Amino acid sequence: MNILLKSATIVDSSNPDYHLKKWDIHIKDGTIKDIAPTLQIREKVEVIEHDNLHVSIGWLDTGVSFGEPGYEERETIANGLSTAAKSGFTDIIHNPNTLPIPDSSSDIVFLKTAAKDSAVNLYPLGALTTQSDGESLAELYDMKSAGAVGFYDYKRPIGNPNLMKVALQYAHNFNGLIHSFPMDKQIAGKGIVNEGEVSTKLGLKGIPNMAEELNLARDLFILEYTGGKLHVPTISTEKSVQLIWEAKDKGLDVSCSVAIHNLCLTDEVLTSFDSRHKVMPPLRTNKDREALIKGLKEGVIDFVTTDHRPLDIELKRIEFDNASNGTIGLESAFGALNTLFDLETTIALLTKGRERYGISQPILKIGEEAVLTLFDPDIEYTFTEEDIISSSKNSAFLDIKMRGRALGIIGNNQYIH
Repeated sequence: MNILLKSATIVDSSNPDYHLKKWDIHIKDGTIKDIAPTLQIREKVEVIEHDNLHVSIGWLDTGVSFGEPGYEERETIANGLSTAAKSGFTDIIHNPNTLPIPDSSSDIVFLKTAAKDSAVNLYPLGALTTQSDGESLAELYDMKSAGAVGFYDYKRPIGNPNLMKVALQYAHNFNGLIHSFPMDKQIAGKGIVNEGEVSTKLGLKGIPNMAEELNLARDLFILEYTGGKLHVPTISTEKSVQLIWEAKDKGLDVSCSVAIHNLCLTDEVLTSFDSRHKVMPPLRTNKDREALIKGLKEGVIDFVTTDHRPLDIELKRIEFDNASNGTIGLESAFGALNTLFDLETTIALLTKGRERYGISQPILKIGEEAVLTLFDPDIEYTFTEEDIISSSKNSAFLDIKMRGRALGIIGNNQYIH
């Protein structure tokens, strides 16, 4: 690799010398060789130019699902990582919802080996319990030693509070990060959308906010007793934000994320009965949405995630009640966030989270490895199927106006665009 980025506006608030100024950036053999207002490279170099080229350190997504192994028709690891790269992500945290479910060190090794030649770094989560059945703990320490960055029964709440207690106590011995999906299944019952005015009008069974909040309150109470590290993926209600704030105020080691679609959409979109909008946790009210946005701005919510979940057409284009939960989100992530927030906030959100997972933070500096995302923040467009790179097309963002596109990444000595 020998690349020259011409007149790239650097977005990096941690580096005031470079921040929001135009620079030429020379990258050779995966390392940043020079940064200057103008560079003349005498050797043969690939010049990358764009009318409105911007660059930041590489983006991270803390919640991505593919399909392989077991569900390759939804998405392979290779195409999933290519999609992530072209969507601007240099690092992803991979959810444990494949077949088989990764609950042993050999499963973790398989995932890391499958991704080893990619420009995108894949960091796998291991299952918290064997086969994610909620009955007994999986091989947590062995998976951590093999490269797992945390443990999660994907979208499956831990019903047994004693099991959650033991998991936090055990993982505390080796600094393991426990994930707990906040949903009380008994309260949620057979609900499929947010319980409220919209669900009543449409005649759909609802999931009350309390189903999330009861489970979250329980886990935070257990965390206060046990110590350890807890991450709560994809909260969705106003009260959940308040509960997380109170826990952090007590000094508990807890983090949480929010799905981008829960920041942008509400249950009002369900009037079309389009199963693309059937997600878990469900889309809530505008009051909840505004509380989530406020929680992000105030630092109560730690980071955003696409909660990217490819699903084939047979699982989505059926009756709403029977359709599976989930939406893809990698391709739409930047455009959606950049429409909702200012550019500096958007980039800050997309580059947060590495420390929580024990991943080193890239540095945009001469002599450092080049882990960069290239983008144009000002392109305005309507998101359509032509913008989807994933094998599956189940996007909740179709036909939504956006601002900003990712142009590609530089990572692991590769340029993907």
